[in-house]
Amino acid sequence: MKPAHIGRKISRIRELRGIKQETLAQEMGVSQQTVSRIETSETIEEDILAKVAQILGVTPEAIKNYSDEAVITIISSTLHDNAGSVNNNCTITFNPIDKLLEVIEENKKLYERLLQSEREKVELLKKMIKE
Repeated sequence: MKPAHIGRKISRIRELRGIKQETLAQEMGVSQQTVSRIETSETIEEDILAKVAQILGVTPEAIKNYSDEAVITIISSTLHDNAGSVNNNCTITFNPIDKLLEVIEENKKLYERLLQSEREKVELLKKMIKE
């Protein structure tokens, strides 16, 4: 049986976490080219694996046992319930209409301040013309 390609697994986990090679390299204190070599290596030393795992926020075992199929299964089961429909367990903690009314009220106040400022300017100009 062919050993699992650890480098590819690191690369996939890094990509799923939204981390660039440059960022991983910086956190590890190595060059981006070194990270690239790690990700193309079939095996890596345990201490390097532990360091990479810590930076990626996973365990070394999670990297060793990673599979695209498992990720797809987890995502699929999260998005769909048993009937196959999309699971909408999203809870909105505010009323969008209330937020809209707040914004409208803020705009009114801003307009009123602007209008007051313009009135003050007009009054100042009138005083300057009289003098």
